[in-house]
Amino acid sequence: MQTALVLGAGIMGLSSAWALSRAGFAVRVIDQDEVPNPRGASVDDHRLIRHAYGAQAGYMRMIDPAYAAWDLLFREAGERPYVETGVLALAESPGGWLAESRAALLAGGHAVQDLAAEAVAARFPFLSPAGIADAFHLKPGGVLLARRIIQALAALLARRGVPIARARAVAIDPARGGVTLEDGGREEADLLVIAAGPWGPRLVPGLSARVRPTRQIVVRLAPPPEAAAAWERAPMLLDLAEDGGFYAVPPVAGTPLKIGDHRFAPTADPDGPREASDAERDAILDLARHRIRDLGRYRILSAAACWYDVEPQERFVVEPIGPHAIVMSGFSGHGFKFGALLGLAVARAARDSAMAAALPAWAAGDAPPPAGLLADLEQGQMA
Repeated sequence: MQTALVLGAGIMGLSSAWALSRAGFAVRVIDQDEVPNPRGASVDDHRLIRHAYGAQAGYMRMIDPAYAAWDLLFREAGERPYVETGVLALAESPGGWLAESRAALLAGGHAVQDLAAEAVAARFPFLSPAGIADAFHLKPGGVLLARRIIQALAALLARRGVPIARARAVAIDPARGGVTLEDGGREEADLLVIAAGPWGPRLVPGLSARVRPTRQIVVRLAPPPEAAAAWERAPMLLDLAEDGGFYAVPPVAGTPLKIGDHRFAPTADPDGPREASDAERDAILDLARHRIRDLGRYRILSAAACWYDVEPQERFVVEPIGPHAIVMSGFSGHGFKFGALLGLAVARAARDSAMAAALPAWAAGDAPPPAGLLADLEQGQMA
């Protein structure tokens, strides 16, 4: 039996471990922290999945296979940590990301409901229509309950006999599928998958020139009583502006309302503090004050920092390095939604040289999905 060693127990590492185990590998996972890792970017209340992707039509086309991969994973895990919400996208000027998304969605056969500013306020009275120049609503799209998914994956791997060990890697050997640990130990396997998130650029030669860690702030809120029920039924909100705007995740399944931005902070040390300063918290709130009515009446529950690993064009880096290793990196804030799909892709690439060759361009959003991967999904759904 072939062996696989997965470095990192975030969404990419655990999804790859699951898929490799399904493919017949004897899999081991290493992470420097407990699982779920409170310092990991994957461990939060929620992550979003949506077809709206601006001009990045490759990622838009990956969403339906991603849903199929999640369906397969959820069925095997025995739970479905997902809430359908739909998508509300707003822009303060015509053109740009929203217009590019609309054009790509329509070309891809997706139904888009355009909304005037007054219609937005009528349907979602907790929002102000001021400054809305363009808006649309999509029925598909929703919230992946990230922490619960990580917990479900860890439990599924335990049932499959996949161990997760706590150890810190200090060096990798792609040529031999090896990892050197901080305590001086060494692990090797037929295949090494490096899914170390913002710590990856420290370990993979040359990756720091392509991917950088960035510090992102999120703020968690409780709406005032008169708005709470409406927020629980609300779609995810993507409010776009020249400064990057903000996003809001509705308080589904007992989680808090969360807001954040999509601007990338300067490169930072991923071992730095997770606490957000008052100034960082207020900067996020300021992005939303013009849109969320009476934001000052919302109770602040917490504010926190997490680190992403970001490629300058937000393209995923999923590619073989050496004969016995695959690196997974550059997932920004939008990689989680593809975790199950990319895990299946890595497992396919481990046993299919054609898939391994096609993997980098497809993962970067530049090519259609390889037929073998879609066949794996179809067989999994029918099993």
